[in-house]
Amino acid sequence: MSVKIGFLVNPIAGMGGRVGLKGTDDVLDEAVKLGAHPIARQKAEEMLQQFCTFPVNHADILWVTCDGDMGNNELETVGITNKQIIYAPSESTTSADDTKNACKKILETSPDLLLFCGGDGTARDIFTVLDKKIPLLGIPSGVKMHSGVFGITTTATAKMLLEFTNKRLTVGDAEIMDLDEALYRKGEWKVRLYGIAKGIIEPTYIQVGKSLFESVSDDEVKDELADHVKDELEKYTDWMFLFCTGGTIDHIAKKLNIEHTLLGIDAVYQKKLLAKDVNEEKILQLLKKYPKVKILLSPIGAQGFILGRGNLQLSPEVINKIGLENIIVVSTPSKLIHTPILRVDTGDKRLDHRFATQGYLMVVIGYRLSRVVRLQTNNF
Repeated sequence: MSVKIGFLVNPIAGMGGRVGLKGTDDVLDEAVKLGAHPIARQKAEEMLQQFCTFPVNHADILWVTCDGDMGNNELETVGITNKQIIYAPSESTTSADDTKNACKKILETSPDLLLFCGGDGTARDIFTVLDKKIPLLGIPSGVKMHSGVFGITTTATAKMLLEFTNKRLTVGDAEIMDLDEALYRKGEWKVRLYGIAKGIIEPTYIQVGKSLFESVSDDEVKDELADHVKDELEKYTDWMFLFCTGGTIDHIAKKLNIEHTLLGIDAVYQKKLLAKDVNEEKILQLLKKYPKVKILLSPIGAQGFILGRGNLQLSPEVINKIGLENIIVVSTPSKLIHTPILRVDTGDKRLDHRFATQGYLMVVIGYRLSRVVRLQTNNF
């Protein structure tokens, strides 16, 4: 077996998440000013460390990569030495042009696969160069990940790479999607299909695009969910509630006459808006004054993520301070039909392990009506 893997990391991917910017496209400087820190290197190294534990002849794998944090540093950290560096960025802060230029150089080496770490923006930049020439596999690190080329978690991505190197997985069409971040920050959800790439076909480990479930019956159920949440607010009068992203939460908020940021996180206290579109820093500040908090979440349709996609403001520090027992998950039954597993990817292995040990969450599916749903984390 001899495999050549192109390996590319977008060092700035995902930096806008915890500071509430819903992405990093065109707002890197603002993200840095707000205290954002790089997370892509950590995600890439987690995946590589997992892959290195697998029983495969690593000497048969050649990694074609870029200098610095675009790939080489991550490979060195985990001890991978069989590599070829074919591109070096000219500036310390990389750009979309670096991603595209690196892809051109990697493509010249005729790799079997391009493994990259980033989000939808990175996938889109790569696709503009590679089109359908070679298959793609993404390590999830961005704020937005709607494209069909990403593994569900870093662990899942490592398993897929193993199966690919052993020639046990097939290659098929995968959608390259991206969200308009400018509209996203204004509360408008607009996802565009940029093209069809080659991806690895493995339904257990590859995420599917967000599905929308709209019907009259669903709206009636959402009304029941609003009544349930209203009871919670009246029961826990001295608690702060974090109303998170998504259409279900937005419906509940509107039903309760609470102004809500559709694609952000709002703090609510005694049925009134306390702070709008909060980032990680603001949440931590609020926790000093309001230490008793409940988080109101709803899973992303079909993907099943409740933490780690679109709500990176809920960092491991935030979740640990609030407590797993104070997470309320709500969903319509029709969404759960297509979302049989809740997924968590907090970026913190110890916290993910706590979720994995718990094994399941109670999901509210109507007024005082719940259902047990299994949890899946980066430790499965």
